Amino acid sequence: MKDIILLNLLVWLRKMILNGGVLNLQSLQFEASWEKAIAINDRKLITDIFQVSSKKGEESIQLVPIWEAMNYKGEVLITVLIHNFTDTPHTFRHQKFTYQENETVVAEHIFTIPQVVIKPRNSMPWTFIFPIESLLLKKIHGNGKLECKLND
Repeated sequence: MKDIILLNLLVWLRKMILNGGVLNLQSLQFEASWEKAIAINDRKLITDIFQVSSKKGEESIQLVPIWEAMNYKGEVLITVLIHNFTDTPHTFRHQKFTYQENETVVAEHIFTIPQVVIKPRNSMPWTFIFPIESLLLKKIHGNGKLECKLND
């Protein structure tokens, strides 16, 4: 039991040192379907992105890009790490998302995703799937950004 307590203390101290002496209270969570299906390498990539991007910035909700792709149906899939730095849960209900590459809008869509509930001071990866009819361009090049008009 003492070993477990000591190990937890060392993990806590390491996090504090990595964050410049300030303990980051942000936690990483995975939605249930992700928890069951995510590949080990993808989990590591997301955890690494979380470690470097989970310090609170000016925005209360931040979308950090992970990857983008186009599936066999021609839909655009944008995977981001969603940071909720607030003290309240966050959901996406009737919110307009825009995917842009080089200041050019590639896709726009209004999303309502009831299963995505991001707890206070938590971060969660999610893939937003833009249907074909929401695409303004039929090809993606990557390195774009996903933006959302948040309902306040």
